[in-house]
Amino acid sequence: MTVSIERDFALSAEDLALLPTDEEVRQYARSGWYLTRKLFTDDEVDELVAASERFYAGERARTLPVRPPRLAYWTPEHGPVQRHNDYVHYESDDIARILRKPILGAVAARLAQADEIRIFQSTLIYKPPIAGEPSNVVPWHFDRHYWQSCTSEDMLTAFIPFHDCGVAMGTITMVDGSHRWEEIGADDSTTKHFADRDNDDLEKMLERNAAHNGAEVRKVPMVIPKGHMSFHHCRTYHGSGANVSGSPRRAISLHLQPGSNEYRAYQLQSGDVVQYNHDVLVRRTADGRPDYADPQFCPVLWRNA
Repeated sequence: MTVSIERDFALSAEDLALLPTDEEVRQYARSGWYLTRKLFTDDEVDELVAASERFYAGERARTLPVRPPRLAYWTPEHGPVQRHNDYVHYESDDIARILRKPILGAVAARLAQADEIRIFQSTLIYKPPIAGEPSNVVPWHFDRHYWQSCTSEDMLTAFIPFHDCGVAMGTITMVDGSHRWEEIGADDSTTKHFADRDNDDLEKMLERNAAHNGAEVRKVPMVIPKGHMSFHHCRTYHGSGANVSGSPRRAISLHLQPGSNEYRAYQLQSGDVVQYNHDVLVRRTADGRPDYADPQFCPVLWRNA
């Protein structure tokens, strides 16, 4: 079964009023993050909750044809840890229908100053209301580190909670302006996902890079009302703390790529080439590279007509 790729990118007058202003685009360039206006209705957000529960109960429109080597994929036997399920935009049509609302892609295009925005990846997240659960703490990192197979330096992520989301829930937190830092201390280990790295080492890397740039580590928790979302640049340091509220924190992390992004072979010192999960799933380009424009896995969210 294939995913429908027919799209209408037209925006209503109401949608146009939701786009970032010129000053907000400039502020995103300075800070590396942006809080949106209300892009989803309450009914759309409630449907995301309902669709996610059906997903956790086993409902799928389709499943991945092969299992990538580094797939994050919670199943009930994993227990009450923080849940991550990659490729939810591919496996759940009900979730994909809402995520592919044109206004979301249009906002991303304004921030990235791109004529086209495609999905790169999506992860359904459930942070249980267990204050001491170690998996609930996401260490400081930035996404570009493990997207070295990509050519673009302007990729970005939308964090989309399914409810009002604040500090008590362990909301996503940004290190303001860190995407503009000159990086030091990067090596092959930084191409690994944060789940495969030591939390203390990641904390020290943040501190070293801030000191090298003479910068303050200013941590800004994203307090996000229902229907709103945050965006952050692919080089913005971010993380999240424990959920000490009485309710689960439900969200989707939607990673996005400009239309210009392509696969590149990024070689490690060992001679191995960095592998992203897409590389065993997507079709191939004419010259044999993984095609990060494959509409089945990386559909277009927005294109400037």
